[in-house]
Amino acid sequence: MQIRFSCPRCEQPASIEASPTGSARACPNCGLEMKQPADAWDGDHLTRCLVCSGTDLFVRKDFPQRLGVAIVVLGFALSCVTWFFYWTTLTFAVLFATALVDFVLYLIVGESVVCYRCHAEYRRLPKPQAYQAFSLDTHERHRQQAARLAATAHEASGVRDQASDSLREAGG
Repeated sequence: MQIRFSCPRCEQPASIEASPTGSARACPNCGLEMKQPADAWDGDHLTRCLVCSGTDLFVRKDFPQRLGVAIVVLGFALSCVTWFFYWTTLTFAVLFATALVDFVLYLIVGESVVCYRCHAEYRRLPKPQAYQAFSLDTHERHRQQAARLAATAHEASGVRDQASDSLREAGG
């Protein structure tokens, strides 16, 4: 299985190979060692994220969203041009071809499992269908938690900055 993630320490994108039998993984950029949680696997089913130990995982198509949007936009643009020239049959042919390409890609492309918390992507997992589909409620819960943690960290750094400014003013 391949894991793509953003390192918690250096925040650089990384990709590593992993297996259920492995115990620890290291970031290829900074060497941060991430220990595998004891309950991360239930047989060949991943129950916890190997990067952040989160338990909320979802399955999605392993396809770049930007490429999918580009295909749709290209089909729409071409159909607008053909519609402008009153080539009705060609317009519908372009729209049908775009839909067909989208459908074929949907059938061909595999699935990956993604962590809601750290957005780590797990490819080539056995039986990715066993995982839940994307849930907007779960995503929003994790998004708001990350926003609260960022605000708390920002406030804490602001307090530290004010304290150091006060010390500098008192000393000088």
